[in-house]
Amino acid sequence: MNDLLSVEELKTHFFTRAGVLHAVDGVSFRIAAGEVVGLVGESGSGKSVTGFSIMGLVEPPGRIVSGRIMFGGEDLVTMPQERMRALRGARIAMIFQDPMMTLNPVLTIGTQMIETVLAHAPVGREEARRRARDALGLVGIPSPEERLDAYPHQFSGGMRQRVVIAIAMLHEPDLVIADEPTTALDVTIQAQILAQVQRLNRERGTAVLWVTHDLSVVAGLAHRLCVMYAGRIVEQGPVDDILDDPRHPYTRGLIGSVPGQNRPGTRLNQIPGMMPSMFDPVDGCSFAPRCTRRIEACDRMPGMHQASAGREVRCFNPHPAMAAPVPGGQEETR
Repeated sequence: MNDLLSVEELKTHFFTRAGVLHAVDGVSFRIAAGEVVGLVGESGSGKSVTGFSIMGLVEPPGRIVSGRIMFGGEDLVTMPQERMRALRGARIAMIFQDPMMTLNPVLTIGTQMIETVLAHAPVGREEARRRARDALGLVGIPSPEERLDAYPHQFSGGMRQRVVIAIAMLHEPDLVIADEPTTALDVTIQAQILAQVQRLNRERGTAVLWVTHDLSVVAGLAHRLCVMYAGRIVEQGPVDDILDDPRHPYTRGLIGSVPGQNRPGTRLNQIPGMMPSMFDPVDGCSFAPRCTRRIEACDRMPGMHQASAGREVRCFNPHPAMAAPVPGGQEETR
């Protein structure tokens, strides 16, 4: 499969009075056309900043300091703002965690969607309204014609998120970046949103970067998985391979801390310690202070090594390959 997006050694730092925050510190991954890639990790690992960097939405005091983001043969990092604005919304779209970051509360849904169409397509208002109505119907909103005249506050949280997805899909983009779009929704609505995204991916071939901390979400959605820790990718590969046979100690700890992995009546597993400060990155492996597999080599920063076909891991002492999925139990997270 041809790469639609290729992120190469991306570094995005925030220059504050307290010092330089290394939010993204050498991230590399790729997304093929029509592929769903999950980007997972705990809060503060740099997942959302990676998504914002791809969209060109990092604001001062943050900026991309190095690396390339290749999309369709063009580098988004060096691309002129006018060209980036033309791509954003048309070929690359983003779904935010909070729908109200996208929706203007004082304008009707129809007004916002019609203006979005007109900003990127040379069509009249009648055609723009038809496209907006069809987009609402595509994501399962009933009575889409009438709903165009409603305001955001007249929609439930789940419906607002569907509207945001509809706006993102208005121009049938090649890539959608979804930044934890189901976090604030109940499980029933979450399942409906995931089903809609899967259908759009399947029927329209839209590639998706799904940013989340919830492994259960990407387990049934993504084709490949990138695990992020302290501003870096520490493991990546096919989603089933990683979830069934995690090699990096952090990945194994992350999976082991999922409630469903624990035996009934036992304490929940957890990774000891905390993620290091992004203001003061450690010299060696950033996970070493929390890792039970630490060895002398971990005083240096490991690079990405091929663990198996299609699998890469950033670790000097990864877990050996397993013959069976990881069961629950405290000893399995080590």
